Amino acid sequence: MSAIQSYTPQQAKAFALDILKAIHVPDAEAEIIAESLLQADLRGVKSHGLIRLPAYIRRIEAKVMNPVKNIQVIQDSGSTALIDANNTFGPLAGHAAMTKAIEKAKEFGAGMVAVRNSNHFGVSAYYTMMAADQDMIGIVMTNAAPALAPFGAKTALMGTNPVSVTIPADEEPALVLDMSSTLVARGKIRYAATTHQDIPLGWALDPEGKPTADPEAALKGTLEPIGGPKGSGLALMIEILCSLLTGTGFLGEVRETTDLNGPMKTGHLFCAFEIARFTDPKAFKKEIDRCVRLIKSLPSISGGPIYLPGEIEYLNVLKNQKDGLAYDGEVVASLNQLAASLGVKALPVKEA
Repeated sequence: MSAIQSYTPQQAKAFALDILKAIHVPDAEAEIIAESLLQADLRGVKSHGLIRLPAYIRRIEAKVMNPVKNIQVIQDSGSTALIDANNTFGPLAGHAAMTKAIEKAKEFGAGMVAVRNSNHFGVSAYYTMMAADQDMIGIVMTNAAPALAPFGAKTALMGTNPVSVTIPADEEPALVLDMSSTLVARGKIRYAATTHQDIPLGWALDPEGKPTADPEAALKGTLEPIGGPKGSGLALMIEILCSLLTGTGFLGEVRETTDLNGPMKTGHLFCAFEIARFTDPKAFKKEIDRCVRLIKSLPSISGGPIYLPGEIEYLNVLKNQKDGLAYDGEVVASLNQLAASLGVKALPVKEA
């Protein structure tokens, strides 16, 4: 592995904006995409941050993804809506859908917006946190390219199919659950392959169905579900809600970001619930604070701190905003190769 390189969040975001503008993404849309990637890196979810830019751009260059935002509202009735992303950037579809879900929650108390014909949209928490900022509870789920075999089967048919739930607090950080139906997101496997690192045994199986520490073998095999049949069942339910309900790619039909043979056909589901329709938001958030403090006051098995959902990522944001974002040299090299191909200024590289 080559030397770690460090950049300020401002440098990282400016680089992403330069890349996006080089392929003629309008300023407003580029801002949304760059911010979603930056938030992933700030939260320590490096598999969904700037490292995704080369794959996104390759899809556009191969003409299997639309760089222009042309989102259409197919159905809009009461508290629900269906959006066709028309194969544009996933973050643009996700941001538009959660914005609409929030608008509907303000009017009806709850909003549910489904999205079809989309692409990889980054970290799910980016969207559920949008709802929490409006004193709402946000829920988001998405399907993905085959990475998980139905329990008892050998063939990958379902995606990692993540779900995120964010609940706002008052003085404490919001509770942010963001998890895949597999033990790890496939992006972490791909990140390990890019940086030439082994993965822990138990994360994935090779094509023969045997545990592997080789990320390349894992990418050709399948990932392990959380909780055995429970994770497999969860992935199937999310698959149905994000595909059959939206009318987009179903089991085995969603493509990888690296598959340049056609559109990804990803489906998402966005939900927002206004807390005020149930109880006083201020009192509710104070109760969440009390819940957090009660849990953290319990005896620790390890003797160390007890972390709640999203807390480690919250602490990562504080640290990375202060100390800068650290990127593996291989990631920087990949980003700078992309920059050179587009005539964009490279990220500065310091010698080890």
